[in-house]
Amino acid sequence: FLELLELLVAHARARVFFGGAAEEFHLSLSQCVVLRFFWGGPFVRTLKERLAAFHRFFCVADQVKVYTNQNKTRTFLGLEVSTGHFQLLELVSEVDRVLEEFDLPTFYKDPSFHISLAWCVGDVSGRLEGQCLQELQDIVDGFEDSALLLRFQWEEIRCKSGNKYFSFPLR
Repeated sequence: FLELLELLVAHARARVFFGGAAEEFHLSLSQCVVLRFFWGGPFVRTLKERLAAFHRFFCVADQVKVYTNQNKTRTFLGLEVSTGHFQLLELVSEVDRVLEEFDLPTFYKDPSFHISLAWCVGDVSGRLEGQCLQELQDIVDGFEDSALLLRFQWEEIRCKSGNKYFSFPLR
């Protein structure tokens, strides 16, 4: 995976200066929200209860996409999920219900589930789309064992609150 990541970032850097590759890979099921200090315990307990019924599943993240954050101050190179979208939507639905109970913003209406690989400052999406994006996709499609490397089993959901991580195993 890291070899594939290196190839993708090196190719993208020919067009745009990327600040660096991601050091920790994740797929978001919510926006970043600010919890009040005294909500920490109840929020985590409620989330754990709501996610307890979910089973493990596989997803495949093999579609190269370019993303920008909401205020267009960063551009991300990512791999979008092509298999497992339905299961992720079900998880988001439950996470959203918990967020609503705490009067917090829910996830995006039409999410593009993805794993961010690298980032750069500013909105440079125009320089990466089109031919460059196709070339990046060709690298993924032609990479030996990419079908295995980009298939992930979801065994747990994690919640980060401040400097604490909470893990909720799937059945």
